[in-house]
Amino acid sequence: MKIKEALNRAKNELKGYENEAIFILCEYLQKDRTWLFLNEDFEFDEKLYFALIERFKEGEPFEYIFNKAFFWNLEFYIEKGVLIPRYDSEILLSKLIKLCEKQNFNRILEIGFGSGILSIILAKSLNLKIKACDISQKALEIAQKNAKFHGVQALIDFVLEDFRKLEGEFDLIFSNPPYIKNDYKVDKWVSNEPKEALFGGEKGYELLEEIIEFSSNSKAKVLALEFGFDQKEILEKILSKNHFKTEFFKDERGFDRAVLAYKN
Repeated sequence: MKIKEALNRAKNELKGYENEAIFILCEYLQKDRTWLFLNEDFEFDEKLYFALIERFKEGEPFEYIFNKAFFWNLEFYIEKGVLIPRYDSEILLSKLIKLCEKQNFNRILEIGFGSGILSIILAKSLNLKIKACDISQKALEIAQKNAKFHGVQALIDFVLEDFRKLEGEFDLIFSNPPYIKNDYKVDKWVSNEPKEALFGGEKGYELLEEIIEFSSNSKAKVLALEFGFDQKEILEKILSKNHFKTEFFKDERGFDRAVLAYKN
């Protein structure tokens, strides 16, 4: 089948997700979009391509199909069982990098590292030593693999531990924790991601509140969090109650999605 014929068929099958038809073909053929459109009459065996289209159509995310995700212009290994990194988290990361460029932190902790992207990029960008905890064995394996790939395994201490059991004090704590309400309906692709990395409780912000209280008890000078688009007001109250002053940051749609909280 010719490329243009395969793409037309795939786009028809993926109504509303036509770009994914192109992304999947690029990845399958190991070519870029420009090459595809300059070689529309190139013939290839389409069977495996449409098998991949079917997997996506059934709800398997692109990142799980190809075991890769791109974040901060870097490639990371991803597989089913860990949260897929999203562009929204670049807001939190950019604020963390600017903060750490201006201020020295000796004891840094990430709560819920997932695939390890935030700690890895922070360590790689600024040569920082970081401790990072998560409760998922799968996350631990993938984060360590990504850290090795990016050459920062000596800088990050990934530990399989519930943050509530950690002892000691930390200067800087950051986290992109689960913050979706348990009854919130997600699409079929998101539903294939680990629920424990998505859902934060009946109200959604329960885990965020626990992290804030833990950070206050740990004498953290700064706490950096990602949160849901409708959670600013309640987080402002919880942070104030725990004696943090706050600086909120909006995403491109105008929603508050990240906060830097400074201990009073």
